[in-house]
Amino acid sequence: MAGMPQEREHTHAGPSTNLTLTVDGKATTLTIAELQAMPQTTVTVHNEHTKVDETYSGVLLGDLLAKYGLPVTQATHRKMLRSYLTAEGTDKYWVLYSVTEIEASEHNAQVIVATSMSGKPLGEDGQLKLIDTSDKKPQRWVRNLSAITVKSAE
Repeated sequence: MAGMPQEREHTHAGPSTNLTLTVDGKATTLTIAELQAMPQTTVTVHNEHTKVDETYSGVLLGDLLAKYGLPVTQATHRKMLRSYLTAEGTDKYWVLYSVTEIEASEHNAQVIVATSMSGKPLGEDGQLKLIDTSDKKPQRWVRNLSAITVKSAE
């Protein structure tokens, strides 16, 4: 698809230091401190790669979208159903979500922009990491998360 990030495997890149959230073409850059100041959600997930349960804290992605341009209301419901987002790391690894997959009013999964694991900084995964509680494997988790872009399929 035109305008989609290039698909690449995980490669070594610098750590994420902020998040650029783009909704309807309007970009907002959020610092780690700004994300940590927002209401936090803590999730425990099983990491199939490491075979260990891990506990992450961060901001619900649906809450970020609501705050920065895509609140879920009667007026935006149809738009939400027809929108998707890409989440990209500093290494250019990216994944795709339907917006309904990250919206608590529509889906049971919790997708968070994590800023800590077990109460400590994320370490080699950068300062930000996208975590999804419903995926059986962490293949749609994005370490060194640096950009989330919401687009409409219409």
